[in-house]
Amino acid sequence: MMAVGRFGGSAVRLLGVTVFLTAQPLNRLAAQDTSAIDRGVRIGIIYRPGVRPGLVILPRKGGGLDSVRAIVARDLDYSDRFEVITLPGGDSIRLATPGSTGRTTAGSTRRATAATGTSVAQGTSLNYPLYQALGADFALDVTAAGDTTVATLHDVAAASVRRSVRAHLPPAGDVDFRQAVHRLADQALQAALGTPGIAATRILFVRDGKVYQIDQDGADMKLVSSTDRQAMSPAWGADGRHFAYMEFQAGKGWLYLQDMGSGKRMAVSTTGTALDFTPAFSPDGQTMAFSRATEEGTDLYTINIKNNCCLRRLTVGRFSDNLSPTFSPDGQRIAFVSTRPGLPQIYVMAADGTDQQLFAPFDYGVTGSSNAPEWSPDGQSVAFHRDVAGTLQVFVLDVRTRTVRQLTSVGRNEDPTWAPDSRHLAFVSDRSGYRQLWIIDLDTGRIRPLLQQSGARLPSWSPRLSEAPSSTP
Repeated sequence: MMAVGRFGGSAVRLLGVTVFLTAQPLNRLAAQDTSAIDRGVRIGIIYRPGVRPGLVILPRKGGGLDSVRAIVARDLDYSDRFEVITLPGGDSIRLATPGSTGRTTAGSTRRATAATGTSVAQGTSLNYPLYQALGADFALDVTAAGDTTVATLHDVAAASVRRSVRAHLPPAGDVDFRQAVHRLADQALQAALGTPGIAATRILFVRDGKVYQIDQDGADMKLVSSTDRQAMSPAWGADGRHFAYMEFQAGKGWLYLQDMGSGKRMAVSTTGTALDFTPAFSPDGQTMAFSRATEEGTDLYTINIKNNCCLRRLTVGRFSDNLSPTFSPDGQRIAFVSTRPGLPQIYVMAADGTDQQLFAPFDYGVTGSSNAPEWSPDGQSVAFHRDVAGTLQVFVLDVRTRTVRQLTSVGRNEDPTWAPDSRHLAFVSDRSGYRQLWIIDLDTGRIRPLLQQSGARLPSWSPRLSEAPSSTP
């Protein structure tokens, strides 16, 4: 029997089971991927604001906060919700105007000019007219007040402070330092736009048969799985404190739960008798769905991981394989891959296994195989990869209309995983000449590399991390 899994696109034979991901060609849809990396940065007075609000990070130096400012600036840039304005260095830009004790007026703002960098306002208020002339809607000032870091968000049009966020950051060398700074950036974004950020998130991935984690900005990569066994299929728990993965032992596939903070792990009961892989957590964290491949075929099961009991079979393949489950955010449905049409395609069913039906439309004989579905956190979309003229491309299914849209077109692109904002996807691509991790923003089309080392596979994006648990392999 053939089992089609999320194993990075290559054929793998395990226990007599062949795992593959490629098939027939597909008519090319209109692609949104230009492969260009738009940094979203403009320089000084020539800046022209676009649809997104303009943001400037005030160019202070010293105070031990240079690295904090750099991380926050990068996080807000990578949010893709701002046009980030880069200011020239030196004394050509004054942070404040001399002589004022209060906020500037709308009239003074209109009368100011960027050429002089001055205002009719008096005192020490921020130089709002200058930043407005540069196209900024917001200005963020990161300063120190004793042992507290203060991020002050200025509303440039209103010429006033929108909000000040105070945080006690760990020392720069502390294991939790970067996540604490990421959370500070998320608070600044929330203050500006009322939208939660994704800076305080991490991505799991497989490299050389081991599971690693990396911050969403591409820094702080760490090994989190065992160093002496082959691991695959990492998946985050809904609380961001646990993850699951499959580990090969004695020719079998065991599923493990691991605590991100302590590194302690626990085998999932009733697994390890066959090839168990592609674990997926239910939103409430009590149930795990997974694929089980035997000589008779591949089917989907669930188990109660809260009580480590109650194995339940959801599909009976007979002459087809069913695998790669992903829960809807309300926990009511499961999208999965099935070979019942001949080639693997994306199906959906109720969480109890009933009402199984085709989910993502395809043209029989023309459309290629579809694999690796993942339901978006907002419930509106399912991302997956599909064969297009002999190579894999990332697609998104609209859950309501059941229409599909192709996102990528350059190189081979596969294994998409959603950020918690449901607008960013991490995926694997060889567009640069070798397989590495990339991130695409669906709203702007911007694409950036996440990890430029080769060999990364099977990414899984975390939920928002309210705290930053350290990891111990």
